[in-house]
Amino acid sequence: MNAEIIAIGSELLTPDRIDTNSLWLTEKLNAIGIEVRLKTIVGDDDLRLEEAVRDAVRRSEVVISTGGLGPTEDDITRKVFARVLGRPLVLDDAILDDIRRKFARIGAPMTSNNERQALVLRDAEVLSNPRGTAPGLLIQHDRALIVLLPGPPREMQPMFSELILPRLEKLSHGIRICKRVMKTTGLGESALDQKIAPIYGQYSNPATTILAKPGEVEIHLTAKSDTTEAAVALLDELAEKIEDELFPSIYSHRGESLEEVVGLGLTVKGYTIATAESCTGGLIAKRITDVPGSSEYFLEGLVTYSNGAKTRLLGVPQELIAEHGAVSAEVAEAMATGVKAVSGATIGVSTTGIAGPGGGTEQKPVGLVFIAIADDVQVEAKPYTLFGSRQEIRERASQIALDLISRRFLL
Repeated sequence: MNAEIIAIGSELLTPDRIDTNSLWLTEKLNAIGIEVRLKTIVGDDDLRLEEAVRDAVRRSEVVISTGGLGPTEDDITRKVFARVLGRPLVLDDAILDDIRRKFARIGAPMTSNNERQALVLRDAEVLSNPRGTAPGLLIQHDRALIVLLPGPPREMQPMFSELILPRLEKLSHGIRICKRVMKTTGLGESALDQKIAPIYGQYSNPATTILAKPGEVEIHLTAKSDTTEAAVALLDELAEKIEDELFPSIYSHRGESLEEVVGLGLTVKGYTIATAESCTGGLIAKRITDVPGSSEYFLEGLVTYSNGAKTRLLGVPQELIAEHGAVSAEVAEAMATGVKAVSGATIGVSTTGIAGPGGGTEQKPVGLVFIAIADDVQVEAKPYTLFGSRQEIRERASQIALDLISRRFLL
């Protein structure tokens, strides 16, 4: 089966709100073998929404809308679906009584516009909403199963899980869709694809999608089969071949973040780590400590942005900075050694560089970053010339630092 989701609300077209409902619904639908072919976000505009609904009902077996079921003038979902489907809206007295009881329970007056939420499409099945006042609606129209859900996730999610998901599971004919996300670092998108295209190109099932992000490339595999076990077996077969080809660039086999992989490795080996950051401004420490349980292996992080901080907190000699500059291999090594010494960690990591957009020179351009790692045996700094915005350079530097730790200490 295929499905389409329409997220309704002008607020979803602003930079302040994200349509998380569609992401959640897609995950639940995929898990029972229903593929989401299209997602649409439509503002509170009658004509635009009517166009979206007409197209969706014509082409999709399952149409799910979220939002626009409230009591205000801009809540237009019910009337637009009624117009498209040719079904009049009728007042449901049972729903109206339920809404009145909910307002009385909290001691609040019910305004007349709340009566709109008791309007339902003729012959629609009402989906109860104990967590809010707007009920959902289920309509069978020709070949399309149409579901109208409220927008607030705390209302939408349980309504879908309890009242809709079991029905769709029976209709999905036993097809199961399973996904796997593998993550790599150290290879560009084109170089990675050149390596594995001859492998995944032999498979139509699983399907392969490659997504590039700052500092890493993800490989998304999607398999379909009659059972979950069979779909997983298909994923295992292709994933094993890709992993063999990409080692050691592939660091995650089930979608884990690099900081999670590093944290697990440090825990298993009993190592501890401390960071001294300049251009990354604490981003490496943040990523490490985003992982629950990181207090077992992360001892401390210092943001030594100024030259004085490097000297005062890490013991980097002023003469070294004067001779080589703060952005240099020598200073990066002294920072890594210094943070290892002051913290007592097994591993010291440092970054120093020019994140931009200004501050670069011909000898030391924007994007030049030195990353150093110190342990009980040696300390070594390597230069990297990174590209992108200031934030992208910082993100890439943090990714490289974590990858260096993984390859040097955990493989």
